[in-house]
Amino acid sequence: MIPNERPVIADSLWTATANSVPAYPTLDSELRCDVAVIGGGYTGLSAALHLAEAGASVALLEAQQPGWGASGRNGGQINPGLKDGPSSIIANFGNQSGERMIDMSGNAADLVFSLIEKHNIQCDAIRPGWIRAAHTPKTLRALHHLAQDWAHYGADVQPIDRDEIVRLTGTTAYLGGLIDRRGGNLHPLNYALGLAEAAARNGAQLFGNSPVIKIDQAGGGYQVKTQSGVLRCDRVLICTNAYTGEFSTPLANSILPVRSVQVATKPLSDNLRASILPNLNALSDARRLLLYFRMDAHGRFIMGGRGTYNDASTQRQIAWLRQVTTKIFPQLSDVAWAHAWGGYVALTRDHYPHLHEISPGMMAGLGYNGRGVAVATAMGRVMADWAHGVRSEDLGFPVTPLVPLPFAFARKLAVEAEILRLRFLDKIGV
Repeated sequence: MIPNERPVIADSLWTATANSVPAYPTLDSELRCDVAVIGGGYTGLSAALHLAEAGASVALLEAQQPGWGASGRNGGQINPGLKDGPSSIIANFGNQSGERMIDMSGNAADLVFSLIEKHNIQCDAIRPGWIRAAHTPKTLRALHHLAQDWAHYGADVQPIDRDEIVRLTGTTAYLGGLIDRRGGNLHPLNYALGLAEAAARNGAQLFGNSPVIKIDQAGGGYQVKTQSGVLRCDRVLICTNAYTGEFSTPLANSILPVRSVQVATKPLSDNLRASILPNLNALSDARRLLLYFRMDAHGRFIMGGRGTYNDASTQRQIAWLRQVTTKIFPQLSDVAWAHAWGGYVALTRDHYPHLHEISPGMMAGLGYNGRGVAVATAMGRVMADWAHGVRSEDLGFPVTPLVPLPFAFARKLAVEAEILRLRFLDKIGV
């Protein structure tokens, strides 16, 4: 079970099968470092690792333990790219910024696999490719166009028709889609724990159970305060994503934290394993409230989708995920379910990740919109480059102004209403 979490979303497969690692100590003194990293998810861990490898003095503060948040709870799909394809990114951001975004996000999966290999991270990583599946003719056309768009940029992405998607998935629920050969799967919590261990081995100081309560400017740098300790530093990287707290309220108000939930079976029989995703591809479909599913390394089937803030409705969503699984894969009708869990992902208004310079010497990166394994890892490297002295205009991702969402005080109600609206549109196939 995920410690210190609401029971409805605490029964995580990943926690139950995590590698055994010692807990990181609480910061209980005053320390000096070059860079303070706040947040022990993929962004913060990647930033700390890259900074430590570059010789910087870096300390990371995590409110719980590394991997506790979405980085240790997600579907484990290594999905490159952003919501839009390269052409739309260029249209929205211009050639200079757009090309950097395409390069960073398009190569993000390569970075993940290279870190896993370099640091010998034991996280069941495989690279069979990521399928995006269409359930309507309209979404099929859009995915085929997206495949052509990425192929124009040299990416190994191909459109697939109905016969091919049936062969690759074992279900007739989809009309076709695309396969992105850059993508893959891993055990998300073990990947986070591996990044943490690699960062510590390379000289980073990691602290758990050390929530930040205040950040003050002090002597040309910063003073980061926890309940029992202080970090004095020159630069601060805020990497808290959907779990950003009151120490940075404007940043927290710039994103929508949305609950994502998953269910997992017990290990399937060999016959069932052979009939579902035989090549072990990960899949995300093109619904507005998308479904995403895969098999883990031990033959468990995992289905995920959007949840809500309310525990009762989250329970209903968990039950619905089990039902929709048997609708897509009737052969799983009698399967035994073992786990149900969830966590928060950060959505942005424009559906792109954001990189903000909060003040001189303080940077924040967040808002991965459900693509955090690959893109958050890459964003951590970008933030490490900045902390190590690379100019903002030369970074691998554009720095944009921080703009809090309007009516942020009512965002929970807005999210609940939007989920109902999108669910209705998906149901009628518009």
